[in-house]
Amino acid sequence: MTGRVEGKVAFITGAARGQGRSHAVRLAQEGADIIAVDICRAIDDVVYPASTPADLAETVALVEARGRRIVAAEVDVRDYDALAAALADGVDQLGRLDIVVANAGIGNAGNKLHKLREHIWQDMIDINLTGVWHTVKAAVPHVLSGARGGSIILTSSVGGMKAHPHTGHYIAAKHGVVGLMRTFAVELGRHSIRVNSIHPTQVNTPMAINDATFRLFAPHKENPGPEDFAPISQMMHTLPIPWVEPEDVSNAVLFLASDESRYVTGVQLPVDAGCLLK
Repeated sequence: MTGRVEGKVAFITGAARGQGRSHAVRLAQEGADIIAVDICRAIDDVVYPASTPADLAETVALVEARGRRIVAAEVDVRDYDALAAALADGVDQLGRLDIVVANAGIGNAGNKLHKLREHIWQDMIDINLTGVWHTVKAAVPHVLSGARGGSIILTSSVGGMKAHPHTGHYIAAKHGVVGLMRTFAVELGRHSIRVNSIHPTQVNTPMAINDATFRLFAPHKENPGPEDFAPISQMMHTLPIPWVEPEDVSNAVLFLASDESRYVTGVQLPVDAGCLLK
């Protein structure tokens, strides 16, 4: 089956690499044009390397190699005016908006909630929760103007459905995304705009697979690597794998973006290798 989102336009945040890039490429493979944004610079207290302008340029090249158009911009989802302006420019160039993938997010330094530094909490909430609200807020008028309905997909996490220690700010933000999803689904349903959330476990991207993660889970090793983290990560899952690939999440995004899910709204869709069964 091909052309599952043929002729549609998708807006994707956090698109320079990782899941966001994978979503852009997967939707382009199935016929969508893309509006892609990413901050492309470092954020304080984020322990893994930041995305770069070169990463975003590579996403552009990968989408164009699939024969689709793409409009890309370096934007921080915390800056609503800049985000809305970049999206408006993309819609002007590509002519419409049908799909929204609010994917941008961070993992920053953690601690027990009562010991967490205030700026660490605030950055997490501002990016992983308010940034999602900004994305949908900016997008809804464009989707409504098309009067064709649409699909909005919010990236949450297994941490939006269960708790883990020392990541309470992340857990709170990702649970908050579920509240946004449900409310937007109720408010936009009469316009045939569907809103759902996806809930990945660990994904093979720089956000999860990095030196800081390896050191956290294998502190006894001098130079731990993915082979040290893998067996610990696998223990979290029912299926015998340590993490999923970005493409696994993108396939879920494609399903929710396509007409195959035309009556699916208000749903939390895990891509978690059975993590939530434990």
